[in-house]
Amino acid sequence: MPALPAIAASRKLDVFHPLCHKADMKDQPSPLRETDDDARKLARVLLRSARHAAIAVLAPETGFPFVSRVLVATDIDGIPVILVSQLSAHTRALARDPRASLLTGEPGKGDPLAYPRLTTQCLAEPVEHSSPFYARIRARFLARHPKAKLYIDFPDFLFFRLKPEQASLNGGFGRAYHLEGNDLVIQSAANEEIAAGAAATVRDLVERHPDVEESLATRLKAPKSGSWRICGIDLSGFDMISGDFLLRYEFETLSVDADHICSNISKIAYSIP
Repeated sequence: MPALPAIAASRKLDVFHPLCHKADMKDQPSPLRETDDDARKLARVLLRSARHAAIAVLAPETGFPFVSRVLVATDIDGIPVILVSQLSAHTRALARDPRASLLTGEPGKGDPLAYPRLTTQCLAEPVEHSSPFYARIRARFLARHPKAKLYIDFPDFLFFRLKPEQASLNGGFGRAYHLEGNDLVIQSAANEEIAAGAAATVRDLVERHPDVEESLATRLKAPKSGSWRICGIDLSGFDMISGDFLLRYEFETLSVDADHICSNISKIAYSIP
């Protein structure tokens, strides 16, 4: 029996042992790479090409992380948008604590961890029906998720904009990056103007170039799943959809206006490879 206190003391030291070696940990190389433009572009594509995502919130009753799946679209400034029912546990959690994380990035064949994924830490902002952004967000969401028309106007459904605060990009084994929230946001005074005329811009582009969507699908090697159509534009790029497939293309540089967007799209569709 007298040995028991010594054993307990030894175990206590073992528990705190890692804290005694913080200085040694400083000598360890950082697992993070320097965040460059390629990493930022990959992160934006992973976030803006997602049709759905895993969302993590904090359960108000217990404080435990709670994970669910949500449909995702993007607002004109690149901020992700979700449509949720007020009856859902994750919606009630967001009403109490706006902090949330989104996990985006689809695995393919083989090891799922070999594929890039993005964890985006966000602050959720509810979008009221009276908001000047509501009609725009509703239209952009339906363009990406047409089946949501069945329930989008139910009285218990509402939108949240998930404003990125920071993000962690894993581009595959040995390719980890930290990003700031602004790396994922389209910051331009022209956003509102682009949003107001987006539908007309796409319509005029297709009328001038009836084969532009087919050419884009071919040039971008989109999956063969039927006809593709442009379902969204912004100053940073454009989205195309075909059935359950979504394709996101990011321009090399930020466009300045609608004409610039159309010019960039045309160059991609018709330029010599």
